[in-house]
Amino acid sequence: MSTPRDEYEKRLSIRTARLRTLQRRDRWVSEARLFVFALGLAAIWAVFGAPRWPAALLALPLIAFAALVVAHEWTARAAHRAAAAVRFYEDGIARIEDRWAGRGLTGEDFRPANHVYAEDLDLFGPASLFELLCTARTRAGERALADWLCRPADVAELLPRQTAIAELRLAADFREGISIAGSALRPRWRPNIVEAWATAPRRMPGAARWWIAAGLSLLPFASAWLGAQLGGLGWGFLILGALPGLVLQRAMRETLAAVLHADSAALRELSDFSSVARCVETAQVQSPALVSLQQTLRNSGRTASRAIALLARLSEWKDARGNPLFAPLATVLLWDLHFAYALEWWRGRFGIHVPAWLCAVGEFEALCALATYAYEHPYDPFPQIVEGPALFEGEALGHPLLPAAACIRNSLRLGSAPGLLIVSGSNMSGKSTLLRTAGINTVLAMAGAPVRAKSLRLSPLHVAASMHITDSIQSGTSHFYAEILRLKAIQDLTHGPRPVLFLIDEILHGTNSHDRSTGAEAVLRGLVKAGAIGLVTTHDLALTAIAGPLGARAANVHFEDQLKEGRLAFDYTMRPGVVQRSNAVALMRQIGLNL
Repeated sequence: MSTPRDEYEKRLSIRTARLRTLQRRDRWVSEARLFVFALGLAAIWAVFGAPRWPAALLALPLIAFAALVVAHEWTARAAHRAAAAVRFYEDGIARIEDRWAGRGLTGEDFRPANHVYAEDLDLFGPASLFELLCTARTRAGERALADWLCRPADVAELLPRQTAIAELRLAADFREGISIAGSALRPRWRPNIVEAWATAPRRMPGAARWWIAAGLSLLPFASAWLGAQLGGLGWGFLILGALPGLVLQRAMRETLAAVLHADSAALRELSDFSSVARCVETAQVQSPALVSLQQTLRNSGRTASRAIALLARLSEWKDARGNPLFAPLATVLLWDLHFAYALEWWRGRFGIHVPAWLCAVGEFEALCALATYAYEHPYDPFPQIVEGPALFEGEALGHPLLPAAACIRNSLRLGSAPGLLIVSGSNMSGKSTLLRTAGINTVLAMAGAPVRAKSLRLSPLHVAASMHITDSIQSGTSHFYAEILRLKAIQDLTHGPRPVLFLIDEILHGTNSHDRSTGAEAVLRGLVKAGAIGLVTTHDLALTAIAGPLGARAANVHFEDQLKEGRLAFDYTMRPGVVQRSNAVALMRQIGLNL
């Protein structure tokens, strides 16, 4: 049975060979164009020089050159698609081999401010979860994926997403196709501009003005015909007949400029988007979530891709106004005025559907991204979602951002007994990694994705973390004040509709030991009483006594180290009970501090 890596390498070999063939063909076509151009020059000399040759001789190099131009354009497009396919599989192999960091998008634009876990769990930024997962090519797809990571889905959404991801996981050809279709979009794709243009209020006056403009467009030609019949100068009558239309167009110049020029960026973006929409529309899918997204692209009387293709043609015809040879006739025909009305008609007919189209394609791409992750990690299972009180039961949990060879797995159970684990242990022994492992796998589970574990059974949970708290000089916020604000945010979440999984690293370590002990016990007791479950790390062994009064609802676990040949060694394995020794002095001596 072939592995994902074997399949990717086989496909990469085929796509690489095709790319090289197309590149050779492209060079051949370029050289042939140059040769035909030289023949054309020779034909011109032969026809117009002495002895004279028939003028028909010029048609041969002209026809050949035009055919080579078309062939060059086709070859260039095919080579671009082949190069995109090569990159798709090279990136996939890099992810499988844990070489993905630095190759993808970091998602910095989607990093939310003051989020209760995004910063703590490395969702965005270099070597982040977003960079590992994101294969989306449109901005809408990136935005959908980021939203899913930051907002836990409802139970009604999770099972349909899992079914859709399981179906797309096996659809390698489709995932490659949608990636290739969107390969030219990423540098400039801006859905906010498109949505703003599509749903903006109408700018052009009503239909009566258009009928007047249509009549005025015919007036110059009618005038020219009449002048010719009267024996006058047709051109003079044509110009005279064009004046009323030109006056009308002049009076509307500001409105026309707003419609035709200010929205040119949105028109380009939406035109490029149609290739991705076409891939989604034509996909053979069965799961209800995917069928529903497809239906969204078909519910406007035309499919999204056909409607956008019509817009692209209107835009191309509008731009024909810039051709110097056509510009005089376009002026007489009131070209700008008619196409401004045509674009307004398109917005009135289809604009209301554009946000839904973007959302549907974005969600489809987000599902493809999670399906790609599922395919590349075949041993990562889908979690089992169970409704009821807060529950987290994970066997052999690992952190998905760690290389597989360096990932030490631990099992973890949180529920009614215990609902709180107090994690003590040495520096660098794995305490914080345990919290991040539980948190990031919950984020994946609540997005509908597979998780890095042998198995995971959990209730719908809202992650809340206090791990990466920083002070702020600009806002005058100390580290301690920032931490207690985050703890207050975690407490507030426990009043929400779903249970909370809290992850607190070194609770209240910015204050004295007495206040820390008193405050930590009160905070943790309140969280457990509110039905939340979670983990808390500490270096202060006095805090491990908090577990006693809470009885079965709390327990102590720890990580430890060993001194081997003068160097500290860690096995990153969680053990029951309180740690019995510290490595701080040994670490200071190991780096050369004089103690």
